[in-house]
Amino acid sequence: RLPGRTPGNQGRVPVPAPMTDTTSPFAGGRFFDNHCHLEHERIPGGTVATLERARAAGVIGFITVGCDAADSQRCIDIAAQNDDVWATVGVHPHEAKGGIDGILPLIGQPKVMAIGECGLDYHYDNSPREAQREVFAAQIALAHQHDLPLVIHTREAWDDTFDILAAEGTPTNTIFHCFTGGPHDARRCLDIGAFLSFSGIVTFPSAKDLQAAAVLCPSDRILAETDSPFLAPIPHRGKQNEPAFVGHVVYALAALRGDTPAELGECTISNARIAFRL
Repeated sequence: RLPGRTPGNQGRVPVPAPMTDTTSPFAGGRFFDNHCHLEHERIPGGTVATLERARAAGVIGFITVGCDAADSQRCIDIAAQNDDVWATVGVHPHEAKGGIDGILPLIGQPKVMAIGECGLDYHYDNSPREAQREVFAAQIALAHQHDLPLVIHTREAWDDTFDILAAEGTPTNTIFHCFTGGPHDARRCLDIGAFLSFSGIVTFPSAKDLQAAAVLCPSDRILAETDSPFLAPIPHRGKQNEPAFVGHVVYALAALRGDTPAELGECTISNARIAFRL
């Protein structure tokens, strides 16, 4: 495992200068949003306008992520219409009670690059936990069967998540989306070869453990996402999130790690291409 950054300001929270609009904070900055929901009804102004704003802000690629069969089909349709968008198909733990049969015909369609998001969410328990565990294991099996990356959602369920991965085998190119753990959880993810994807939460001053995890993450395992339309980063808290804001995540990560924003932006682009085999 490659070492993470150890900048002189490690342990202190840098406060980036806020952007007042959706344009790139860096001249010529380039970014990749490896986890967004372009099909979501809350995307501001619709998908076309959202993609235009993001491209103007330097975003060169997007993974739009499915959460059930209908949602996954919409992701596939958006990806088919845009050269810089790719899709996943999956059943979110909230939808686990419905099983995985609906997504099976979608696997193998053009531009489907991963299974997920799938996993466990013990915070809301919108599906029974046993159903969540069964559906998570089934989607790990699909990732193995089709040789696809796996996108994991886990919340307040670390031990069960790792137990199921150990039982089923961690797929090559596993991504922990919207990673919210601390250094201990990060090391457990890294030890099984996973990528850590950081969202706008890393910009929150209170997210000290998460920021420490971002510092230790090796440069070849770090990803940036928005999870839009959720989790808008500072300085856009209270607004609908969108892929144009992913630069804020990269800026915060770079400040924490002692990287230049351009360096980290290019690093996360390269890692996204590797993680999703683009």
